[in-house]
Amino acid sequence: MTQDEWLVIIFSAVISVLFTAWFIPKILIVSFKKKLFDFASERKVHEGIVPRLGGVAFVPSIVVSLSLIIGLNVLFNGDTTVRFFGALQLAFGLCAILLLYFEGIMDDLVGLGYRVKFVFQIVSAVLIVLSGIWINDFHGLFGVHELPPYIGMPFTVILMVYLINAINLIDGIDGLASGLSIVASFFFGVMFVYVNLWGCAALAFATFGTLCPFFYYNVFGNADRCRKIFMGDTGSQCIGLLLGYFAVRLSMNDPLMTSKIDGSIIVAFSMLIVPAFDVIRVMIHRARSGRSVFHPDKSHIHHKLLALGLPHKLAMVTILLFAMLFVVLNLILLPHLDVNVILLIDILIYTVSNIFLSSVIRKKGKEY
Repeated sequence: MTQDEWLVIIFSAVISVLFTAWFIPKILIVSFKKKLFDFASERKVHEGIVPRLGGVAFVPSIVVSLSLIIGLNVLFNGDTTVRFFGALQLAFGLCAILLLYFEGIMDDLVGLGYRVKFVFQIVSAVLIVLSGIWINDFHGLFGVHELPPYIGMPFTVILMVYLINAINLIDGIDGLASGLSIVASFFFGVMFVYVNLWGCAALAFATFGTLCPFFYYNVFGNADRCRKIFMGDTGSQCIGLLLGYFAVRLSMNDPLMTSKIDGSIIVAFSMLIVPAFDVIRVMIHRARSGRSVFHPDKSHIHHKLLALGLPHKLAMVTILLFAMLFVVLNLILLPHLDVNVILLIDILIYTVSNIFLSSVIRKKGKEY
């Protein structure tokens, strides 16, 4: 690890922290002047009026951070190539995130139907795949190893769209989506450093730095003093795309990785187990209740914890610790167990935990 590589990591995080910390207060001012609020409703758990455009700061902050890093690298090192980022990945990746960014802004401002949102999400995912990022190896999961492009590419598109919506749907209480994303982006950054993918590491730490100031305003901001903000669909979808990109990139069988991670597909998706599994459980719950799987309700895991009487912050921290449990557990088990056994253990832990929560809620005579 050279000094330049360390500086890339440090500056990607620092620049994004500073830019987001400067940008969010400006968004708050505009939101209150133009009355761009997320009003409380029967389905939502917050009270009062809170701006929902915090995610508007995310993509500009990350782009500014990475652009400065690339520019400074060329300026001071005389590098005429994009040293840490592949040109194809940079071009298609930037196009994908910007498309989703503008769709999210439109949705937060005027509202969009789910069909329109799906179209933008699919196009963004296709662009990521065309950049060369797709799952080409299952690493023995379900007995499958190398995947041909005609299977791996469409599967990756579906998976990316699924993860975008998983992060979007888990964004139900203060600090939950951003907290999960902070921990996940830091985890991915460390793993990318380990496998010597410095461009991905810089992007992961830029994402981490961007989310930290938002987390402060979202969790500790005072709505009465106009200092609280939500990320909205702009933020949750863009972060979902980035986390999906990180997970797919880390799980790829790639000769550029100097250090190999056996069963990397399990490691890559460990941090996303809670939001990913929650979507499946909620859809099953809605279908069994005779409702549309797309109909919003209060059946997510955070609603269960709130139904038990946990305060919002404690519910958020509990879910974060639960998510981190899967990462630690899978990393411990990976050298000793087959990836299929580890996946079954993850499913069993998540299922039993939810059954236990539901039984406690029913005993208390409460609904969620």
